[in-house]
Amino acid sequence: MNIEQLREECLKIKGAEECFPFDEDTIVFKVMGKMFAFFSLTPKDGEFFVCLKCAPERSVELRDRYHGVTKGYYCGNNLLWNSVYIERDLPDNLIRELIQHSANEVVKKLPKTKQREYFEN
Repeated sequence: MNIEQLREECLKIKGAEECFPFDEDTIVFKVMGKMFAFFSLTPKDGEFFVCLKCAPERSVELRDRYHGVTKGYYCGNNLLWNSVYIERDLPDNLIRELIQHSANEVVKKLPKTKQREYFEN
């Protein structure tokens, strides 16, 4: 997957919005006003990665299994966000799945009324 395809996949999420709240280089994707993905338009050490929200138990599994999944860059030392390197050892279909998983993690933390609003529209 390349950086343009990554952007397209993030925009496929139902209700996804893109913005640049931090700087001109960091693109952020939100659903229902909450961030589910972000990445720099400039590669770090020659590589592009996207930070995605993740269920903690799944983060551990992914980090153990794939060289291309590390703790979320800029996200502190926690299991809620991963950096997913898009040109390492993850298949594109898994990256797509992780983008959707991230959006789902955001939606499930919203109040029940907001969740219903999201799924009914």
